[in-house]
Amino acid sequence: MLIGGGHSHALALLALLRQPLPGVSVSVINPQPTAPYSGMLPGVIAGHYAPAALEIDLADLAARAGVRFVQGTAQHMDRAARLISGTGFDPIRYDLASLDVGITSELPDLPGFGAHAVSAKPLAAYAARWHDWLARCKQGQVSPDIAVLGAGVAGAELAMAMAFRLRDRPHRISLIDQGPALPNIGRFARWRLCAHLGRFGIGLIEHSKPVAVGPDHVALADGRQIAASLVVGAGGTRPHAWLAGTGLHLTKGFVSVDQHLRCVNDSAVFAVGDCAHMTHAPRPKAGVYAVRQAPFLLANLRAALGMGEFQAYHPQRDYLKLVSLGDRVALADKWGLPLEGRWLWRLKDRIDARFMAQFRG
Repeated sequence: MLIGGGHSHALALLALLRQPLPGVSVSVINPQPTAPYSGMLPGVIAGHYAPAALEIDLADLAARAGVRFVQGTAQHMDRAARLISGTGFDPIRYDLASLDVGITSELPDLPGFGAHAVSAKPLAAYAARWHDWLARCKQGQVSPDIAVLGAGVAGAELAMAMAFRLRDRPHRISLIDQGPALPNIGRFARWRLCAHLGRFGIGLIEHSKPVAVGPDHVALADGRQIAASLVVGAGGTRPHAWLAGTGLHLTKGFVSVDQHLRCVNDSAVFAVGDCAHMTHAPRPKAGVYAVRQAPFLLANLRAALGMGEFQAYHPQRDYLKLVSLGDRVALADKWGLPLEGRWLWRLKDRIDARFMAQFRG
C-alpha cells in the first residue's frame, strides 16, 4: 500500500511501470486523481504556467504501471490488523505500507483560520482558492489585500508570485511572522530576498504574532489589524493529525524512520517525504529529499519482500535552493553563496520541465 501521492510515491509508480514487482499487488491511495508538483507552484501563482502544468496524473500513471488507484483520504491505520481506512474507500489490508502524505500549513489553533484562510499546503486547495480570488478581485467583489502568514522562503516566494500577478492593478500584500523573516537561508541571500520584497512593495511585518483571522483582516497581538480578503498560511511544517493515532513512533508528530526509510517501531511500514523524520540524519523539510528517497524506498520495499538487499539512504547536508522572485528571475543559495538572474529561472524551468516530462511519457 502506497499511502499518499507525494513525490517519492509518484517516482516509485514510474519505476514500477518500468520494472514491476512480480507476484505483488500494489495499490496507491490519494484524495485526488492528480498530485501537484511543489516546485512549479510559484510559477502557476505568478501566471507563468497553466494550473494543469503542475499536476502529476497519478491515476493514469498507476493504470500504466498495473497499480490499483484508490481515490480517498487515509485517516486511520490499524497496525495489528494491518488495515488502512479513511473516507472514500473501504478498509484495505496491507502486508507492507509506505506513507508519503506530506505536511500541512494549517493553523488550527488560530481563531478564524479555518473559516477565512487557506493553507499553502496541501497545494491544490491554495491554487484553486487563488484563482477564484483573482477572478473575484478583477470583478471588484473583494478588496486587493493579501496577508501571508509565515515569512520563510516559501511565504516570501508566494508573496512575490502573487505580487507579480497583480502588478497591473493596485494591491497590498503583507508578509507576517511572529519571528524573524527568512531564518533558514544565507545572510546574503536573505538581504537580496528582502530587497526583492521591497521592490514589489510587500510589507514585511516581523516579530508580530497573529491572534485571529477575520473575513477581511488579520488581528495581531499588538492590536493592529492588517487588511486582507485573502489570507494564506505558509508558516511552519505541521504533520497530519491522524498520524498520532497510528501508534508509530513519532518525532514532533512526524514518523520516525531509520536509514532504510523504515519506521523504527514497525518493520512493515515505511515513510518518506515531508511526513517522515530521518532519525539517522535529521534534515529540514524539502522536496529534494523526497525525490532522492524514491529509488531507496523501492529498493527497500523489494528487500522487505525478499527481492534484494536493503540500501541505506544518506541525504546530502546542503542542496541548491532555487527561489522564484515573482517575475522570470530566480535566486540560488548554496553554502551561503547567492546568485540571481534570468538564467537561473531558465535553469529552474528546465529542471521542472524535465521532472514533469518523465510522468507523461
